[in-house]
Amino acid sequence: MSSMADQQRIHPVLDVEAPPQTSPTVPLVPQGTSKSDDQSYPPFHRTYPPMNSKPPKKRSRCCKCLCWTLSLLLLLILILGITVGILFLVFRPKLPKYSIDRLQISQFDLNSMDSTLSATFNVTITARNPNERIGIYYEGGSHLSAWYTETKLCQGSMPKFYQGHRNTTVLVLPLSGQIQNGTGLIMAVQEQQQRTGNIPLRLRVSQPVRVKLGKFKLMKVKFSVRCGLVVDALSANNAITIQSSSCKFRLRL
Repeated sequence: MSSMADQQRIHPVLDVEAPPQTSPTVPLVPQGTSKSDDQSYPPFHRTYPPMNSKPPKKRSRCCKCLCWTLSLLLLLILILGITVGILFLVFRPKLPKYSIDRLQISQFDLNSMDSTLSATFNVTITARNPNERIGIYYEGGSHLSAWYTETKLCQGSMPKFYQGHRNTTVLVLPLSGQIQNGTGLIMAVQEQQQRTGNIPLRLRVSQPVRVKLGKFKLMKVKFSVRCGLVVDALSANNAITIQSSSCKFRLRL
């Protein structure tokens, strides 16, 4: 009986295919709370590696080059100013003076065939060099012209010559020219003479020169002379009276 009872006793059978049982897990968030509740966390700080603050070498070289250039320029200006000051004290330069002393008109005729006006003047100019240690070389390439309002009547040039210290030179310069459609110009001149009793003219001179300081001959420069004069008439073979005249000198490098 006992053996039969042992055989009939039920033993538990393990199911190898059933998933293993695990113990109940504890929830990460306690009951009664939500994940969106405020929680305090330590602030996050990112650390950066130290940066080198040295300026670029190329920029430093450019700054040094600019400083040297400005310093050299200021030094040259200072040397030039000192040189000019010494020359001024030694030579005491004075501007040359010019005046128009006489005007002769040998031709001022209108050709009735083609209305061409022919003008021939002889202008007497006095050039004065008041300097005691400065000479003036009058070079070639000068230009001299006579104008009535905006119309050029005639033109010529000055000769080449050297004007020494404290020298006065008188020049008689021939000027000639032709004006197309000169009928209107003749009528304007006659009307001007009847209305005012005189005729304004202008004389322009452009002259290249070289200045001699002591024994040194400087580079070539140009000067211009602008003269305004008033005459009583513009007619050929008559004595022309200059009622007033004035000249202005200007140097151009």
